[in-house]
Amino acid sequence: MENTISEKVSCLIIGSGPAGYTAAIYASRANLKPVLYQGIQPGGQLTITTEVENYPGYAEGIQGPEMMADFEKQAARMGADIRFGIATKVDFSKRPLQVQIDEEKWIAADSVIISTGASAKWLGLPSEERLNGFGVSACAVCDGFFFRGKDAAIIGAGDTAAEEALYLSKICTTVHMIVRKGEMRASKVMQDRVLNAKNIIVHWNSETDEILGDKKVEAVRIVNNKTGEKKEIPVSAFFVAIGHKPNSDIFNGWIDMDETGYIKTIPGTSKTNVEGVFASGDVQDKIYRQAVTAAGSGCMAALDAERYLSEKGLH
Repeated sequence: MENTISEKVSCLIIGSGPAGYTAAIYASRANLKPVLYQGIQPGGQLTITTEVENYPGYAEGIQGPEMMADFEKQAARMGADIRFGIATKVDFSKRPLQVQIDEEKWIAADSVIISTGASAKWLGLPSEERLNGFGVSACAVCDGFFFRGKDAAIIGAGDTAAEEALYLSKICTTVHMIVRKGEMRASKVMQDRVLNAKNIIVHWNSETDEILGDKKVEAVRIVNNKTGEKKEIPVSAFFVAIGHKPNSDIFNGWIDMDETGYIKTIPGTSKTNVEGVFASGDVQDKIYRQAVTAAGSGCMAALDAERYLSEKGLH
C-alpha cells in the first residue's frame, strides 16, 4: 500500500536535543529549509538536567531546560521550521525518503537527520523519580561536580559504572558502588582500577531498596540479595549507571545498528548505510554522550546532508 504523502521537504530533522537543534542551525544557514520534529521529549535529556556547568560559553553555568530553550530560539531565528510531533515509522525503500509523524501523516524528504538521542535506564523506584535532579542523576560526569567532598552512591556493574565510580572517587569523599551480582561486567582493567581505589567501597550482591530523603538525597537503603540483610548508607548523591537505550527502534530493519541499538555511522562522518540518512548525537554515540559532542555531531550531519543534496542536484 502506498503511503499518502502530505508534504515534501529538503531536510527533515528528527529529534530536538543539542544535536538536532545544531543540525537545524547549520541546515538553515545552508538554506536547506529544514523541518524539525521535536519528538517525545522536546529538548532531549538536558531538559531533565538541572545545572549545566561544562558547556562552553556559559561562564556562570545554566539550567538544562533554559539552555535547550536558547538552542531552540537560535534554530528558529535562523529559519528552521520547528514542530511538535513524533516520528513513528519510516520507509527508506524509495526516494524521496519517507517518515511518518504521529502515526498519521507521511512526509517525504530528500535527506533525513536522525537526532533521536538515548534514554537513561532507570531502576523504576518512585523515590528515584521524585528525587531526580535533587541528588539522583544518570550522569556522574555531568553532575558529580556538585557533590565534591561528599559521599555518593552509584549503581551498575559495566564499564560505564566503573568509569563513573572512578570519576566520582576523585571528587567525592567516599563512593559506594552497588553491584547486583558477586562480580562486575566491566573489563578486567576497569575492575582492577575500581578495586584498587581507596575510597570506593563495592557492595556485592546488593540491590537498591529505596533512596531516602525528603527534598534531596540523604541516604540509600540497600538489600543483600543473598542474605536479605538491609542497610542504610548516608549519601548526598545517587547515580544510576545501568546503561542507556538509544531511541532507534523505528529505524530497525533500515539502518545498521550495533547489538544494543546504537546507529552505526561511517567513521569520521554522520553517514549511515542508507544514502541521504545521517545520524548525530546520543543515538549514535555511546562513548562520550555529552551535550557539546552531540552539538558537534549535529553540525557534521547538517554539513554532510548539504554536501549530499548538492552532489545529487537536489539543492
